[in-house]
Amino acid sequence: MTKYRRASRAARVLLPGAVAVALLAGCAQGSGGAASAADSTSSAGASPTTGAPSAGSSGTVTPAPAGGPAPGTLLVGDFGSDTVTFVDPARGAIGSVKVGTAPYGLVVGTDGRAWVATAEGVAVVDTTTRQRLALIPYETDAGPVTTGEYRGGGMGIALAPDGRRVYVGVNVPGGNGTLEVIDTASLRVTDTVPVGRRPFDVDVSGDGSEVYATNHDSFDVTIVTAGTLEPRRVEVAPYGTEGGLGSWLKPHYTAVRPSDGKLLLPFEGERLAVVDPRTGRTTIEPMTANTHQHGATVTADGTLLAVGTGPIDPSEDRGPSLTVRTPGGAERVYPLEGPHESVAVSKDGRTAYVTGGFTRDGYWDGLSIVDLDTGDTRRLEAGSRPLGVVVL
Repeated sequence: MTKYRRASRAARVLLPGAVAVALLAGCAQGSGGAASAADSTSSAGASPTTGAPSAGSSGTVTPAPAGGPAPGTLLVGDFGSDTVTFVDPARGAIGSVKVGTAPYGLVVGTDGRAWVATAEGVAVVDTTTRQRLALIPYETDAGPVTTGEYRGGGMGIALAPDGRRVYVGVNVPGGNGTLEVIDTASLRVTDTVPVGRRPFDVDVSGDGSEVYATNHDSFDVTIVTAGTLEPRRVEVAPYGTEGGLGSWLKPHYTAVRPSDGKLLLPFEGERLAVVDPRTGRTTIEPMTANTHQHGATVTADGTLLAVGTGPIDPSEDRGPSLTVRTPGGAERVYPLEGPHESVAVSKDGRTAYVTGGFTRDGYWDGLSIVDLDTGDTRRLEAGSRPLGVVVL
């Protein structure tokens, strides 16, 4: 596969009867309407689509705990199966829930509901009872429901700060995607906004006034005003757009800096694109990991974490890693064993959880847990090609 690195490199709602997560391009259906009942049943500790009990890593039945998941429990989206998995960072998987084909991104609200972008629609999961409450099909025609790196359907997903709307980026293979807006009370798609190609990530400003769709295959971010749903395109291409769909040097994930609302997009462990959404201007800051980067998140104090998936050119680039970058620009790079995709941080900011479900070859079924104080890293088997991850 050609690597274009430039020489200058530095709603209808499906409800269970009981209640009627490619990434690089060169590297890689439904309509709104009345609710209809599904023919599945569910109970605490049971998969709501099959009625089968959920199992922990030992294969034993693990009922949903009274009062909800313990603080610090992880929820991962299993791109390799149709489930999300609850993970105890000390013990591994403690239960799974069927949600829909090839889950990609996920987000959890303060009410304990998780919103999961699948190829079929957005699944709504009660994290207290471990039940799928609904599946909201997309308004956008994303083609047949499939799996794999280039599948159509939901990718990035975000929740408005007030919890009233969910925004999901819908990939349309071979064309531009959309941003669909879901009302969290009615569980219906209320609006659809055109965005760029393959919206890997969706983020919301701190005040909820803007939504950002990061579009991998069109080298851009679509900035959407939440009140009017007016979109505008900002190109983000610190290496240029040479190579088009065959380029490896595209945006993947975005983090919104809390201090000023600017967008942080890491590229190749070499360049951090800092985008001012008000002006559309991009400034570039140097990075040090020298590895192809995907997942990104930022903590409340402005610390950026970026996942390095490994080299484009093994003769020049370094291996997989996790970069932790302070607000002042100092970086610490933690080596990882094998490619990873997304990252979440513990509530105390001392531990990072990095999913092993890379969308290309080299993925694995688990997470790396990184002690950010000591640098110690351990692998934990959990989930099936996990991509998205949140801390409950």
